[in-house]
Amino acid sequence: MSTVTTAAPKTDAEAVPFLDLAAQQAEVADEVLRGWERQLRTAAFIGGADVDAFEREYADYIGVAHVVGVSNGTDALELAYRALGIGPGDEIIMPANTFIATAEAASRLGAVPVFVDIDDTSLLIDPAMIESAITSRTRAIAPVHLFGQTAPMGLISALARRHDLFVVEDAAQAQGASGPSGRAGSLGHVAATSFYPGKNLGAAGDAGAVLTDDPALAARVRTLGAHGSSVKYVHDRVGMNARLDAVQATVLRAKLRRLDGWNGARRSAADRYAELLADVPGVRLPVSRPGNDDVWHLYVIRVDERDRVLAELGAAGIGAGIHYPTPVHLTEAYADLGYRRGQFPVAEAAADRILSLPMFPHLTAAQQHRVAEGVRDAVRAR
Repeated sequence: MSTVTTAAPKTDAEAVPFLDLAAQQAEVADEVLRGWERQLRTAAFIGGADVDAFEREYADYIGVAHVVGVSNGTDALELAYRALGIGPGDEIIMPANTFIATAEAASRLGAVPVFVDIDDTSLLIDPAMIESAITSRTRAIAPVHLFGQTAPMGLISALARRHDLFVVEDAAQAQGASGPSGRAGSLGHVAATSFYPGKNLGAAGDAGAVLTDDPALAARVRTLGAHGSSVKYVHDRVGMNARLDAVQATVLRAKLRRLDGWNGARRSAADRYAELLADVPGVRLPVSRPGNDDVWHLYVIRVDERDRVLAELGAAGIGAGIHYPTPVHLTEAYADLGYRRGQFPVAEAAADRILSLPMFPHLTAAQQHRVAEGVRDAVRAR
């Protein structure tokens, strides 16, 4: 999922990056290189032992029966929707506060994204807003486990059962997160996730996966992602080319073994931010929902004059970002759906104030003190 960010000046030795992927890569470099050398010897680049092994290992980690590795998170969402039989004119309810891929994957099928507002505390989809959005054309609810914590799945699943709807989890920002009902990715009929490099579990390029306990659904996803073919040159349906390659699977296997430790480091960093920023006037800190075990993919505060604060942090050598500056219903891409400003006031107000601070497993206490000082100085300056 992309973001608007400031770049910390490279000439500043004390600069704090928004994200440090190099430190992660250094931890797994030797293991990954050995895997890549093995693949070069065997020429097993598409599918093969490493993809099979990663799918089994990630299924065990999340607690689902089936994982199908795919090319990226957007394709994962499209394949999940398609495997459920969602198509032209069908409606999928989703939060206005998400990356556009949640909606884009529906639009690529001719389905209609139906947006609802979010909860002001967690910035996750508000279950109270869902029921009034259900129509005779609604086929699914797509809760997004945004910023590293799970959406309120108990309430959403109960709603879905009452109205005979599918639940498709967008778990792209929540690898390892859990809530009262279980681990993100195991809580709906099917889930889609992204392994874009900046995710908690990130590849060395684009990659994704579809997760489900339903063997027939997993088989449909696998066939659809391989040109509609389960047997070479036998095409049962029109599909797409959306396979996970072995190079990325090797990276993901190495990182998966370290994911719990890295998520633990993110939790420690979140606790430190909460302590450092607790007494800063005008800064609203993120809050985890009761019963959630957040993996803090992002640490998102809310401040007035956000754009000015963002610019001042950048000038001070502190990387920061905005996730996301425009709610999806107000993007030009979805102007034809007829949404207007004011329909989803919580999402719209949040979009003007949200600010993502540096968050990654190797973030040091000294770096966090510098970030907190920068935030304090920027807020005081107004």
